[in-house]
Amino acid sequence: MLELAILGFLYDAPLHGYELRKRITALTGHVRPVAESTLYPAIKRLEKAGFLMRATEPGAVAAPRHVLTLTDDGRSELRRRLAEPDERDITDENRWFTVLAFLRHLEDPAAQAAVLRRRLAFLQEPTSFFYDGDRPLRAEEPDDPFRRGVLTIARATSRAELGWLRDTLEALGG
Repeated sequence: MLELAILGFLYDAPLHGYELRKRITALTGHVRPVAESTLYPAIKRLEKAGFLMRATEPGAVAAPRHVLTLTDDGRSELRRRLAEPDERDITDENRWFTVLAFLRHLEDPAAQAAVLRRRLAFLQEPTSFFYDGDRPLRAEEPDDPFRRGVLTIARATSRAELGWLRDTLEALGG
């Protein structure tokens, strides 16, 4: 997820590491805050793979700053990762939001639709946070008002996303 976010934000424009971290934190923030000790090793891996370049420019006040730029290989890698997200990228809501944030960079509407159809299929499977044996509980079933709340909120969120997915797939012709 972190590497996808790095590639996605750099696809738009070169960024300093600090600015990149701010943008990733805004996207994933309260759920998965990005520490420097996590971000910079990921940047180095992507740089070593040839997906981004680092250039040094003078700092505004003190030390020089590093500007990160996506290479052509990095652009291709982003598009590959968007076209072929792994199962967790489809099923984990936070990872899904990262894919969705950059899906516009996958320029083929049919390829975009294929990714959206995978998410749609996942959301249409019966599931719950709580079960009675193997049977998923519906929002009306738990006696616990807080569990009912979890299920009610999840249902509303899923319905909203399902509606958006269907509308977007229709607009994409897929």
